[in-house]
Amino acid sequence: MTSTQENAVGTVEGAGTEEVTAASAAVTYPVAPGYRLNVRSGPSSRSSLVRQLPYGARIAIRCQRHGERVSGPYGTNDIWDCIAPGQYVSDSYVRTGSDGFVAPLCAN
Repeated sequence: MTSTQENAVGTVEGAGTEEVTAASAAVTYPVAPGYRLNVRSGPSSRSSLVRQLPYGARIAIRCQRHGERVSGPYGTNDIWDCIAPGQYVSDSYVRTGSDGFVAPLCAN
């Protein structure tokens, strides 16, 4: 049996369930409605701006780490989500459904 799976990575045509990689099965979380979220090079609002996510974006969280304490629509905390190497967003702007970590701690 083959299937088509669509996710944050893209579409995988004809992949059986045993062929789906971890990246293609990634859980994604929505950015707070009405926000274009800044992506930073480190876990701080003072880190350089890498890019900005569009309205309605969803992110896959690779790992999480402590950083600058930030207040946003989902509370105040010091958790930063790594969405790609050298790319972090404040967890206060991401609806994870948790006040704590939902992914492994980042190595560095």
